[in-house]
Amino acid sequence: MSLRIDQDHGRFKQIVRGKIRQNLKKYISHGELMGKQGKDVVSIPVPQIDIPRFRYSDKQGGGVGQGDGDEGDPLGGEGQEGDGKGKAGQNEGQHALETEVTLDELAEILGEELQLPNILDKGKSKIVDQKDRYVGVRRVGPNSLRHFKRTYKQALRRQISTGTYDPKNPIIIPTRDDMRYRSWKTEEEPIANAVIVYMMDVSGSMGDEQKEIVRIESFWIDTWLRKQYKGLETRFIIHDAVAREVDRDTFFKTRESGGTMISSAYKLCHQILEADYPAAEWNIYPFHFSDGDNWSVDDTLQCIELLKTKLLPISNMFCYGQVESPYGSGQFIKDVREHLGKDERVVTSEIRDRDAIVGSIKDFLGKGK
Repeated sequence: MSLRIDQDHGRFKQIVRGKIRQNLKKYISHGELMGKQGKDVVSIPVPQIDIPRFRYSDKQGGGVGQGDGDEGDPLGGEGQEGDGKGKAGQNEGQHALETEVTLDELAEILGEELQLPNILDKGKSKIVDQKDRYVGVRRVGPNSLRHFKRTYKQALRRQISTGTYDPKNPIIIPTRDDMRYRSWKTEEEPIANAVIVYMMDVSGSMGDEQKEIVRIESFWIDTWLRKQYKGLETRFIIHDAVAREVDRDTFFKTRESGGTMISSAYKLCHQILEADYPAAEWNIYPFHFSDGDNWSVDDTLQCIELLKTKLLPISNMFCYGQVESPYGSGQFIKDVREHLGKDERVVTSEIRDRDAIVGSIKDFLGKGK
């Protein structure tokens, strides 16, 4: 019975997985998962799955196919449009089904749908984790590691060989010499750690819609990179004319007025990385989002110099996403492409609206770096 339940549950998960893949682009662009995160799972609305159920008629309804009406008429009034004049009801309506999937499963679906390659680790990690692994069976050990099956077989073998085993009364009593215990070995393995530094322009030209696009995209970037790396840390920098480090909530809710100096964010990013994340031990991903406005040509040239000499040499890749805004000039992405367009470590993406988020994610993560 339990095997049948497991099979049914497995089939249902496959159906759900297929529905998620069908609607993944809608979930991403609409941000439907953003408020539904648990510790390790997200809850996904799947309204397309109909749960089968029986419908019973009253006892006066006759047998199957009997009663008033012609062939093709809907049963129980279903399919008939109302006149919109009914009174307010007190019964609950039909709700979209929600199902939970782990972040790992969500990352797998994202990778399959967008055909994202697994990321190649830089191979410089010096951080080591110790892991216990069962490697065999031995004759001594704590009761918590007792191997029941091996102990039983040893006791049965001994009783048969000594002639004390009675098939009519098959009682097996292990002795001390029959006891078997699992043995383990502690192994050391390097941990591939990564850090994402999110930087965002919060000047007056970056509105709520632009910040919501950044919020949605960063959730999916985090989800994919957490699948690739055992340890992932995130840091957040906001800037207008001055940059400062903030927490996640402040990052997505702050809006300032005034000018924009992008170089202030790049300087602070380099300070954080230099102080806390040695390049030999960490995979480093700076992400910068802006509407493309910068204070001056001189500051843009300073940004290019900071990228060339400070950030790119220590980063797996540097990602710049330009979110279209009615108030932004959009010039910065042109300057980055002009000066650094041939550098494979630099990835740029133009994000016109929410529908462009999927393409932008593939721009950033599609190279497997």
